[in-house]
Amino acid sequence: MQERTGPVRLVASDMDGTIVGADNSISDRTVRAFRACLAAGIDVVFVTGRPPRWLDPLRERIGHEGTVICSNGAITYDLAQDRVLSTSLLPLEQMFSAAEVIRGLFPAVRFAAETVDGIHLEPGFADTGSAEILGSIVPRPLQDSLAGQTGVAKFLARTHDISPDEFLHRVAPAVADLVTTTHSAPSAPLLEMSRPGLNKAVTLAGYAAARGIAAAESVAFGDMPNDIQMLNWAGRGYAMASGHPAARAAADYTAPAFRDDGVAVVLERLLDARTAASEAGAR
Repeated sequence: MQERTGPVRLVASDMDGTIVGADNSISDRTVRAFRACLAAGIDVVFVTGRPPRWLDPLRERIGHEGTVICSNGAITYDLAQDRVLSTSLLPLEQMFSAAEVIRGLFPAVRFAAETVDGIHLEPGFADTGSAEILGSIVPRPLQDSLAGQTGVAKFLARTHDISPDEFLHRVAPAVADLVTTTHSAPSAPLLEMSRPGLNKAVTLAGYAAARGIAAAESVAFGDMPNDIQMLNWAGRGYAMASGHPAARAAADYTAPAFRDDGVAVVLERLLDARTAASEAGAR
């Protein structure tokens, strides 16, 4: 498809597999591209499945001080002030009802839940020795560890001996009236669930509307099934060439692969077009 041209006022980007590598790295070229967008007056927002506590790459590499939409749209976070701006939580009653359905399908499943303040893990959810996930957390039944909470930002289900896509295919229809289900792990059978109707695009659209920015003035980048709605919402949605087949099939545009600094390549092109249009208008 031929790329559309026009004013770009908002750039929205996923993190993992899109601009952030497995070692939490962001390439110098990508850092320069985002900083150039900010210098040009373009609004930049990162839209991720990560919780607020895992945003250090944005701080340390890009120096981002703006808004981050976290937990697949459930939390909007002010990175400069380290504070939650808004939440859209999954009620516990619906979460536990979904858990019963999933356990009926996959008896060996294990669950975890992200709240605004941290993560709660059932015994057996995390691999033994997974210090990054566990830290000082003591796994307990969620009925106990979530006592006093009203809802969770993201509900996680993990099993084994099945592909992530098949796990999603089996579970999503069975719990559709209780939760929105997606996945972003390339190889691990790990599902991410939010309150019904919530996804990255819903919160991003609200963010843009509050700033008077139309979807047609937006560019979005992503690589996994949890990015599909965001890529469809944006005027120009780019799936990474290295991304999941479902994301590539759903997006109107394709960015070069992550290893080729695909997001930076597209942003450089858009900034060049913006500069050329400005110069032409000044003649």
